[in-house]
Amino acid sequence: MNSTAAAKPASRSSLSDEGYKQLRQYGAVALLVGGLILTVTNGMSWGYAIIGAWLGLLLWKPLHGILVFYSAISVYPVLRVISISLRPTDGLLSRSLDLIPPGATFNSFVELFTEEEFLRWVWNSLTITVAVSLIGIAISATGAYAFSRWRFPGRRPMLIFLLTTQMLPASMLLIPIFVIVAQLNLTNNVLGLVLAYTSTAVPFSIWILKGYYDTIPPDLEEAAMVDGCQRMEAFYKVILPLSTPALSIVFLFNFLAAWAEFLVAKVILQSNAVMTWSLGLNELIGTFNTDWGKYAAGSVLVTLPVLLLFMWQSKYLISGLTLGSVKG
Repeated sequence: MNSTAAAKPASRSSLSDEGYKQLRQYGAVALLVGGLILTVTNGMSWGYAIIGAWLGLLLWKPLHGILVFYSAISVYPVLRVISISLRPTDGLLSRSLDLIPPGATFNSFVELFTEEEFLRWVWNSLTITVAVSLIGIAISATGAYAFSRWRFPGRRPMLIFLLTTQMLPASMLLIPIFVIVAQLNLTNNVLGLVLAYTSTAVPFSIWILKGYYDTIPPDLEEAAMVDGCQRMEAFYKVILPLSTPALSIVFLFNFLAAWAEFLVAKVILQSNAVMTWSLGLNELIGTFNTDWGKYAAGSVLVTLPVLLLFMWQSKYLISGLTLGSVKG
């Protein structure tokens, strides 16, 4: 009898929960229908339908509704930039919130290629960025392997020193970097900027790879050396293939840091022939006149290499960020 009595409240609770769930579903449908009705009665203004659909989702699935809201906040500025790039010249200062502006045109994109040296800016940026990413991987992969596998005097202070360099803002390093580059006669030279970026990218890359190498058992290298491999041969044939996720993340971080950097490039590069895209777009901003159409078009185009790189390395992104984080 006691078990039967205990089962009755549980069944009532489950029924009440089911009824509450159905009530929320009916409320979500009512909000969606209300939004559609307001859309039709107000001249097909789809904002009412969107708001009604979001409120319905928020009522039915609160967590999903909150995530959709934050996603919209993140995506909307990007859509606004695209909208500005599509506006005709006489509508650049319009306050309209339409994502597809009236009289949308690609003239800003065409003028960016025909009136500006946009292709040269992007080529210089790609050259610098890819060089920094590859050189950074080559240096940090071998350096992190040494820190992970060998115990030598000064190992821990050197690791702490590498970490400390990441706490310094770029503005504090700007003067010493410029002095070194100037003494090497590499100002207005792509190589000078590559060296400057590499010096700041290597310390953080070493920390990431060192933590990942710590998770790889040394027995694998020892087995390879028993089979006749040298130490560096075992590193190339065993460790590097197993470190593909971490190497991909390091390449991505180095690429992003060099691709979007402006301050150091502004100091080192002064000639128009070696401008990066960030310096080139900055030239479009004048004291009394700014061509916002071409500026927005350039901003849209320079996101494509980063977007393609993220899509290419998406399978390594999560694993590369988490593996190696549990050991120091």
